[in-house]
Amino acid sequence: MTVKFSEVWDLDVLFPGGSNSKELRLHMENAGPKLDEFETLARNFQVPASKEDAEQVVRLLEEVKNTMLHLHQSDAFIGCLMAQDTEDKKAALLQSEASSLGARFQSAVQKVQQDLAKTEDDVWTNLLEDQSLREFGFLLNEWREEAKMQLSEKEENLITALSVDGYHGWSQLYDMLVGEIKITMTVDGKEKVLSVGQANNLSSHSDAAVRQESYEKLEAAWTEKEEFFAKTLNSIAGFRLAVYDKRGWENPLQEPLHINRMKEETLNAMWGAISKNKQPFVEYLNKKGAMLGKDGLDWYDVDAPVTESTQQFSYQEGAEFILKHFEKFGPELAKFAEQAFEKGWIEAEDRPNKRPGGFCTGLPLTEESRIFMTYSGSMSNVATLAHELGHAFHTYALRPVHSLNRSYAMNVAETASTFAEMIVADAAVKNAETNEEKLALLEDKLQRSVAFFMNIHSRFLFETRFYEERKKGVVSAERLNELMEEAQQEGFAGGLSSTHPHFWASKLHFYITDVPFYNFPYTFGYLFSLSIYAKALEEGTGFEEKYMALLRDTAIMTAEDLAMKHLGEDITQQAFWEKGIALCVKDAEEFIALTSSVE
Repeated sequence: MTVKFSEVWDLDVLFPGGSNSKELRLHMENAGPKLDEFETLARNFQVPASKEDAEQVVRLLEEVKNTMLHLHQSDAFIGCLMAQDTEDKKAALLQSEASSLGARFQSAVQKVQQDLAKTEDDVWTNLLEDQSLREFGFLLNEWREEAKMQLSEKEENLITALSVDGYHGWSQLYDMLVGEIKITMTVDGKEKVLSVGQANNLSSHSDAAVRQESYEKLEAAWTEKEEFFAKTLNSIAGFRLAVYDKRGWENPLQEPLHINRMKEETLNAMWGAISKNKQPFVEYLNKKGAMLGKDGLDWYDVDAPVTESTQQFSYQEGAEFILKHFEKFGPELAKFAEQAFEKGWIEAEDRPNKRPGGFCTGLPLTEESRIFMTYSGSMSNVATLAHELGHAFHTYALRPVHSLNRSYAMNVAETASTFAEMIVADAAVKNAETNEEKLALLEDKLQRSVAFFMNIHSRFLFETRFYEERKKGVVSAERLNELMEEAQQEGFAGGLSSTHPHFWASKLHFYITDVPFYNFPYTFGYLFSLSIYAKALEEGTGFEEKYMALLRDTAIMTAEDLAMKHLGEDITQQAFWEKGIALCVKDAEEFIALTSSVE
C-alpha cells in the first residue's frame, strides 16, 4: 500500500507549538548560559605557544561545536516559522533574539581566530601535526586566514554587534515588505488574493494573459514600493562596502570568493566559457518566441509552456516520480528521500502568506532537515523538490564526519542539489512517451540552462556594476532599473524583446546578508554537477559511494582541490566549463530539431 505523503511539514516534533512553543522558549533561554560559558573559555584562551597547547585548542573546539549546534537548531526552526507564515509576528521577534545570540557567538569565535592568527608559524605547524587536531587542519587554517584578513578583535566585535540591527535588520525588513504584498488575480475563472510566491508561480501558467497580468501586477507592486527597496538595497551594500573599506578590501568579490573557497580565475573562466557559448540558447529563446506567436520573447514568457497539454503532477505523483528515479541512481539517495517524505520534512502546500522561493535547512541536534517550497504541480515544481532534497542529502552524507567539518560553501552546496534535480529532469525526458511530452520536459531542462547561463549572469553583472556605483554614493531606484535592464540585455545576449526593470527589487537573493553575491554559486553548482553526472552515467549505480565521498570532502577542501581530487580537472581553465555547457547545447539543438520537425 502506497503511503500518502503530507504536503505540510511537521515542525511540532522539533518544538511543539510553533512560535508559542514552551520547549523553544526553554531552548533559547538555555543558550544564554551556554554562551556565557563559551565566552569565558574564549576570553581565557591563550595564544598557543607550543605543541602542548593542542589540548587547549581541542577543548575550545568542542565548546564551539556544542554552542553552534544549540544555536543552529533554534535558528533553523525559527527560519521555518518565518517562511511558512509571513504574518507570524512572534516568529519575527524570536528571529531578532536569535540574531543577538548569534552575534555574541560570532564575536567569541572571532576572538579565538585572532589568537590563532598570532600563533608563530612553526608552533602552528607542530600543533596541526598533533593527532587530536589533524582532522581540523582545513578549518583551523581557514580561521587563521580569516583573522589575518580582518581588523582588530575590538573592531570586528563592534561590526558584528552593529550588524544585528543594521546590516541584518535591513535584510529582515525586506522580508517583511515582500510579505505584505498581495496580488489580486482572476485565475481559471476564480478571483484569488495571492502572495508574491503564488503570483510568481503563474509565470509558467498555460494562459498567456494570466502570465502577463501576474507579471504586470507584480511589476506595479515593485514600482509602488521601489523607493523602500532601493533604500534597503543601498543600505545593505553601503554597510558591506564600509566594512570592506575599513579592512582594506578593494574588490567586493573578495568576501564571496573566500566564502565559496574558490579563486577569481575560476569564476572568470566559468563566465568566459558561458559568454562564448550563448548563441544556441538565444536561438532557443527566438524559437520559443515564434512558437508563442511573437516576434520576440518577453520576460514574462521565459517560463511559459510550449505545448498545449503540459503534464501536471499531483504532489504524490511528483514525490513518487522522484523516488523512482533516485532509486536508479543509488539506494542511499532513494532511501533518504523516502524518509523525508514519510516523516513530514517537506512544506509544499500552495497557500497564502508563505514567503516566496524554496530552501532546505538543517536541524543539527536532531540530524534532520526541513524543505520549504510552494508546489503547484508543474514539472518545474517536481525539479525544485528534487533540488531541495539534494541539499538535504548533502547534509545526510556528512553525518559520519565531525560537526565542525560539515560547513560547506554555497557553490558546492548547489552541486548536490542540482545533481539531484538533473537525475529527475533527465529521466523525465528519456521516459517521455510522446514528442509533445518530450518537448515539454526538454524545455523544462532548457529553462534551467537559461536561468543559470543568462538570468544568473544578468544578476552577477548587475551586482558587480551596482557595487562599483555604490562606492561613489547612493544609487537611485531609476538608476537601479537601468542597470538591471542593461545587465539583462547582456546576460540574455539580446535574446529577450522585453526585460524586467524591477528584478533587483523582486529577487530575495540581492537582500541576503549572510552570503554576498548570492548568484554565481548557482551556475558553478550547475556546471560542476554536470561533470559529476557524466561520471555517474558512465559508472552506473556503483558511483553513489564515490559521490558521497565527494560530498564529504566539500567542507574540507577548496573548490579547485575538490575538482582535481574527485574529477581530475583544472577548473581555472575554460575547457572544464565548456564540457558541461556542451551537454546543455545538445538540449537546445534537440529542442530546435524537434520543433522544426512538427511545423
